[in-house]
Amino acid sequence: MPAITQPTLNEGERYVGAIISADGTRAHHIILLPGDNDDASHAKQTAWAKSIGGELPDRVESALLFATMKDEFKADWYWTRDQHASLSDCAWVQDFHDGNQFCSRKVFAYRARAVRRLPI
Repeated sequence: MPAITQPTLNEGERYVGAIISADGTRAHHIILLPGDNDDASHAKQTAWAKSIGGELPDRVESALLFATMKDEFKADWYWTRDQHASLSDCAWVQDFHDGNQFCSRKVFAYRARAVRRLPI
């Protein structure tokens, strides 16, 4: 396996790690962008993340953020970018208090952090 080198970070960014799936469909670095957005709907948080050059993290990335960078988050619920597979009005949320994830209606208000991804 080739060595993975940490990418160059912009001011205020934190390197989270790399995700490489066993089947090779995912291979990217995850970088946490600065800023924590107050409670808002899923659509508003998605737009906010895009406005600062990122995206909401997916469920796997959110679990990794909880495991490695919990101190960068308030002990609160944060939106992920992942939609529920069969409920179109719901998306997944990560609890940065205890690590749980659950599905919630997109109109509800939760916090958000943004990440950017760089291919490996």
